[in-house]
Formats: sequence, structure tokens, C-alpha cells
Amino acid sequence: MTHSRPADLPAAWAGTAVTVVIPTYNEAANLPRIAGLVLALPLPGLHLKIVDDSSPDGTGRVAEELADAANAGGRRRMSVLHRTAKDGLGRAYAAGMTAALGEGAAFIVQMDGDGSHPVHVVPQMLGTALATGADFVVGSRYVDGGSLAEDWGLHRRLLSKWANFYAGTVLSTRIRDITAGFNLWSARTLRDVDLSTLGSAGYSFQVELKFRATRIGHNGVEIPIRFEERTEGVSKMSFGTQIESALVPLRLRLRNRD
Repeated sequence: MTHSRPADLPAAWAGTAVTVVIPTYNEAANLPRIAGLVLALPLPGLHLKIVDDSSPDGTGRVAEELADAANAGGRRRMSVLHRTAKDGLGRAYAAGMTAALGEGAAFIVQMDGDGSHPVHVVPQMLGTALATGADFVVGSRYVDGGSLAEDWGLHRRLLSKWANFYAGTVLSTRIRDITAGFNLWSARTLRDVDLSTLGSAGYSFQVELKFRATRIGHNGVEIPIRFEERTEGVSKMSFGTQIESALVPLRLRLRNRD
């Protein structure tokens, strides 16, 4: 499938310090293509950070090789954070985002390593945040213009829509795609939330972070994206993570009953 060319941003915006954080586990087949697309974006201030959970397929080694090539020109464009165990998507994101904050990122983008998120939308997300003053931008499947790949089966489509409806209803949020994993965050928002206090280890990290951000007064904007099916590897969504995703909204609601 062809994608439109990334929109050019004004030079002052394009040079903004943005770190794209991609957690990986057994994504060696996908990573070279995804990293190449991210590093090719017309954003001089962009940095790519891979957070690898000791993937047995050698993803960490592939990431280091890609980083060596990306940094060969003298500018540090890519880095790799190696973790010692498969400890959950949420904790991997928290580790990578915390590291990016410490390195001076003004905005941080969450992106999956399986190719499902449209890389070319990142400049639009940054431009939206800078133009509107939004504290975070959600790449949404469920606003006008958003869509899912045709090869998603009916069961997965219904499960995804139900998960968003369920979490949104329990938490009384207006975010249409609260489970979305493709998001841009301002550094100020992430510092205010305090990533170290988030309890979600798995996919429900996406829900908890958005809920906590809006709870303390930060505003978000949703922009439409097309969510693709992965082309290599297998999904990491286990039964345990599905159970956690169902329980987390209830826990958050009970803790914030006021």
C-alpha cells in the first residue's frame, strides 16, 4: 500500500526534539524497515529509541547494528535500551520514555514495532500538538477518517471496538480511541503524570496513561489513522494481557471515585 509523503513542517517545528520510542520483542524481521521509515522522516530533531526486552531472535543485536549505521554521520540519531527480561509492554514504554525525558526530548511518540502504525503521520502529530497547544495527540482508529486494515477479522474488529467502548464508559472519558498505542506526548505532560507511578505492565498502559493525563487537566487531540496488520512475526497479546486490560479500567475508576 502506498502512503502520502510526510507533510513538511516549518523549520522551527521540524527541528523540535522528538523521540520515537519503540518497544520490541522478537521483531528482528520488522525492525530494519520500521527504523528506516522513522529515520527518513523530514524531522531534523528526531531521535529513535528502541527498547528491547532481551529478544531471543536477536532483535537487540539488529537494533545495535542499525543504530551504528544511523549514528555514523556523527549525530546520535538512534539508541537502544536493553532490558534484561520480557517485563511487559507498559514497563518497556515507561523505561524508554523516562530515558527520553532525561535526554531532553520535548515530545515523545509511542509506536509499535510491528509496522501497524503509519510512520508518515508522525510529522502531522507533532504539527497538531504545536499548532493547537495539545498536551498529547492520539493516532485514532475511531474518529472520522480513521480505519482498520481489511484483513482484520470480524472478531478482532468487534473486540477492539468493545474494548474502547468498555474502557471509555468505565472511565467516563471522551477519548474515542483510549486503547490506541500510537500517541505523541509533551514532556511536560509525562512529567506531571510521573511514569514511575503507573501500575499497568501490559497494553492497558495506554489506557492508564491517557486517563491519568486527562484526570490532572491535560488536553488531548485525536487525528485519524489507518491501522495496518503486521506483515512479519506474531502478536504479543496474550490471554493474561487481555485480563489485565479488562481489570485496569475498573481499578482506575475505583481509585478515582470522586
